[in-house]
Order: sequence, then structure tokens, then C-alpha cells
Amino acid sequence: MSFKKETPLANAAFWAARKGNLALLQLLLNSGRVDVDCKDCLGSTALMVASYYGHKECVRELVQQGADINLQRETGATALFFAAQQGHNDIVKLLFEYGASTEFKTKDGGTALLAACQYGHMRVVDTLLKHGANIHDQLYDGATALFLAAQGGYLDLIRLLLSSGAKVNQPRQDGTAPLWIASQMGYSDVVRVMLLRGADRDAARLDGTTALLKAATKGYNEVIEELLKFSPALGILKNGTSALHEAVLGGNIRAVALLLEAGADPILKNKKNELPSDLTKNERILRLLQSRAKHRKS
Repeated sequence: MSFKKETPLANAAFWAARKGNLALLQLLLNSGRVDVDCKDCLGSTALMVASYYGHKECVRELVQQGADINLQRETGATALFFAAQQGHNDIVKLLFEYGASTEFKTKDGGTALLAACQYGHMRVVDTLLKHGANIHDQLYDGATALFLAAQGGYLDLIRLLLSSGAKVNQPRQDGTAPLWIASQMGYSDVVRVMLLRGADRDAARLDGTTALLKAATKGYNEVIEELLKFSPALGILKNGTSALHEAVLGGNIRAVALLLEAGADPILKNKKNELPSDLTKNERILRLLQSRAKHRKS
């Protein structure tokens, strides 16, 4: 897409839209010498700029002066996308009044809904869903609205999405499910809600790692506790190791204790033929493993 070099007047219109200077914007538009849909070198319009920066009266003026509400920037983003991304719910509502569409996608598959979820803008998400946004929108890598909300740890937003029909077990293309990403980030409250809503506790990524393995690797004890309430697999996984091996390797004594209490086997060997005890020199962890091994033998 090629754009003409912006004129000084067009540049002034972009500046007014960015700063929220309504009087200047009106003056420029009324002069008849600035096209309301003029674009900058990236394909942005003044409407997109005003929507991004949250200047409602400038948005209203531009739309009433005939701005095309659904124009896309080079990246594919629209004014609605920018308003949603920045959490400007009043502008999102205003754009809908003038016929904004939720259908447009960016080059990576992003929509206004996905942008709002990525940044945790719950009121915007609610508005978008009420105006027909598709809860099953996905980025081209497969990430859903729920996945992006889980990645950010936005608990109330997650509840809203789940109650609106989001699929709790829909993975990204690499097999990463919302529960896995929440576990990796250490969001125990999100993990709890997802498990109660039917998240598959043992869903593995393509690399064979599960939510429990990831939490054990990172030493997120509260996440481990939540997952253990749902009796996840404690044995050797497809990737050749166990959560106990990872917890020992990470040196987290509490994580090791939790897994042993839940029934993890201290004499289970990984694919390299190593016992968990082969992976540490930490005396307290070694004592824990030894006492559990003796306990199992007796």
C-alpha cells in the first residue's frame, strides 16, 4: 500500500486527533482542505488516532464528518481495534452506534475482542460481546480470548469469558491450553477457576509438558496445590520426565514435599535412567526423598 506524503494540514489534523484538540480538528475539517480519511505512512487515519488516545469528542466529530469507520491500517487494525486495545469503553460504544464491525482482523489474526482480552479490559470485552463479537476468535497461532486472558491473569475477565461460552480446553497450535499458560505464569486463582470449569489437568503441549510439570519446574507451590486437588498424572510424561524430577531439579523443597505427599514415586527413573535424588545435592530434599522411599517399601 502506498500513501502520498502527508500535507502540513493533514499532519495538523493528526496532531489534533492525538492531542484531543477538537477546535483545531473542526477548523481543519471545515476548511475543506483536509480529507477526513487521509492516511499517514502506516495507513492510520485521524479516526484511528483519536480512538487510540481516547478522545471521544474528536471521534464523534470525525464520524459525523463522514470518516469511514471500518478502514484498516496496514497492519489490519481499525479504529474499534485501537479503542478496544486501549480500554476506551465509551469510544467502543460510540463506534458501534455508527456501524463499527467486530469482524476485521489484523495480520496476526487479532480482533478488537482479542486485543481487549490481552490487556484485561473487562468492560470493553462485555461491550464487544453484546455487540456480536465472536468469543471463539483466535490469533493465527491459535490463541483464543480465554488464552490471552489467562496469560494476563485477569480473573474476572476469565469468569466473564467462561460464562459467555469460551472453551476452557481450546489449545494454541503448539498445544498450549489456557490452564498450562496460567500455571506457567503462577496464577493459582486462575488455575483454580479453570479446573472447576472442567479444564483438563493433564493436557500436554506438543513438547509433552503439562501444567503440573511447568508449575513444578517454576516452583509455584500454590499452583501445584490447586492441580493436586484434581489428581493429575504424577508419573513419567511423554517428554520423559516427571513433575517430581523437575521439582527436585528446581530445588524447591515445598514443591517436592507436596508431590511426595500426593503420591509421586521417589524411585521412578526418567528417560535418562535418573532417580529424582540423582538431580540434587540439597540435603533436605534428599532426606525427604529417602524417607518417602523407605515409607513406600515398608
